[in-house]
Amino acid sequence: MASPSVPQSENMASGCEAPHVLLVAFSSQGHLNPMLRLGKRLSSKGLHVTLASTDIARQRILSSLATATTTTTTTNNSTSLTIPTDPHEHPIHLQFFSDGLPLDYDRRANLDHYMDTLGKAGPTNLSHLITASPHNFACIVMNPFVPWVSDVATQHHIPCAMLWIQPCALYAIYYRFYNQLNHFPITLTDPNTTCSQLPGLPLLTTRDLPSFILPSNHFDSFPKLFSNMFKNMANIKWVLANSFYELEKEVVDSMTQISPIRPIGPLIPPILLGDSNSSDVGIDMWKPDETCIEWLDNRPNSSVVYVSFGSIAVLSKNQMGSLAEGLKSSGCAFLWVVKEGELPEGFVEEVAGRGLVVKWSPQIKVLMHPSVGCFVTHCGWNSTLETVACGVPVITFPQWSDQPTNAKLITDVFGVGLTLRVDDQGEGDEERIVRSEEVVRCIGEVMGGPKCGELKRRALELRQAARRAVTENGSSDRNIDDFIKEISGSDFPRDDQAL
Repeated sequence: MASPSVPQSENMASGCEAPHVLLVAFSSQGHLNPMLRLGKRLSSKGLHVTLASTDIARQRILSSLATATTTTTTTNNSTSLTIPTDPHEHPIHLQFFSDGLPLDYDRRANLDHYMDTLGKAGPTNLSHLITASPHNFACIVMNPFVPWVSDVATQHHIPCAMLWIQPCALYAIYYRFYNQLNHFPITLTDPNTTCSQLPGLPLLTTRDLPSFILPSNHFDSFPKLFSNMFKNMANIKWVLANSFYELEKEVVDSMTQISPIRPIGPLIPPILLGDSNSSDVGIDMWKPDETCIEWLDNRPNSSVVYVSFGSIAVLSKNQMGSLAEGLKSSGCAFLWVVKEGELPEGFVEEVAGRGLVVKWSPQIKVLMHPSVGCFVTHCGWNSTLETVACGVPVITFPQWSDQPTNAKLITDVFGVGLTLRVDDQGEGDEERIVRSEEVVRCIGEVMGGPKCGELKRRALELRQAARRAVTENGSSDRNIDDFIKEISGSDFPRDDQAL
């Protein structure tokens, strides 16, 4: 890798030029959006921001962002474009580099090979991008799935931060697990095995742990990636988190003396946080079916069950059948997002009028809609934060990665939901599904059972706490200000005074 002879951070014009921050993100929607929204927060405080990702993200972003400039320039094999932000903010510059694979390669179907190739080609190509850039970067912010970025930053003498895009609780679990600070069961095969009590967290069983540390994990690349990263944190000066202090106070405090983590979120669309004047820079890689909003308009307040399991999970035919039967038998109206998966024959026709099935939804509009009474979710962290900000109670149905732990937080820490219990009595994985009766039970509890009022009250409390965190002098706003002071070496003008 090429390295500049003079540290870029030393070339900043003291007191004159606003710091320029380089954000480097993995190319999936769930990783790009928090980074883009962090970029907008930094831009709103006067900083210059460039976000770099791999070439595969370029077409996805261009097709998603109607506001993105379509004029592109190519320099040293990297393509750049600009995303306008609000009038008083600097635009976010986007640049792209090769991950070492052709654009038509199926990365999702060959995830381990993709991650391995990215880890080999990414450092060299990102280094070339930095060397060719006209900007002097004061800091590089990476996310966890591209940990090699910290090595590139060190070679270019640029301080490095990490934006942790899962809850702070997951950061604490991974850090303690890979550095052997706490006892975890050796086999981790029995879903009901109890772990040792981890500071700041409820008592966890094996089923509550992230899937990447379990023997059942099928992806070799991710345990290796996290192990290397958490054992080698020396190159990362700051760990920022897409969360807020009031949501995860105990676990944030528990890490203060070990490996501090600063919540700066939630990094979600501003409108969810009560700010209808700011634009959102997030992207949606799939075209949503807007007709579902009109359908919701004709439903009473808090009467609809919204069901969505994200863009990755593909449920078995048996599980789809049980969910369909449970939704049909619940007696409630429902909106179900089915991107992939096989519905029972005739189901859509049977539930017509009471249930609506769409390929993809405008989730922000759906969660904000007054007719939505609960959200049945896979518990992806972005969806969880959006739900918290909307004050909507939750029914959890986690699948993999951080989702089992997120589900535990939703029910036992945040206190805003219930969990669909898997039937463990059958033989083989195919039979270990959530039965229709369990779906009916949870919907009944959340929509009108004895716990309904308390779940709604707690959800609204967290909604207000999320809004306070990002307002001026809120906990997340202060953490961002402190980060900016540390990378710039001084106080910096705020908001509309910055330009």
